[in-house]
Amino acid sequence: MSISLNSDQERLIQAKLQSGKYRSAEEVLEVALRLLDEYDRADAEWVKEVREKIDAALEASTQTPPIDGETFVNQILERFQQGNRA
Repeated sequence: MSISLNSDQERLIQAKLQSGKYRSAEEVLEVALRLLDEYDRADAEWVKEVREKIDAALEASTQTPPIDGETFVNQILERFQQGNRA
């Protein structure tokens, strides 16, 4: 595979090489691609966890009676204030 880099990308790779931490442009790209893969996996895991929390909250909401917005906000503020006293 052949890729083309813009001038900013080339400068970034050159700066990494000049730092002495990497021996070749290929090594810089290997690290970058590994980190991108790790980021994508972490992002997918975060999305999964958020979806699970939303599903749990929706399920819990079917088990509790509804409350008006003012009561809800006041309860949150009260819990926040109690947390600051601890």
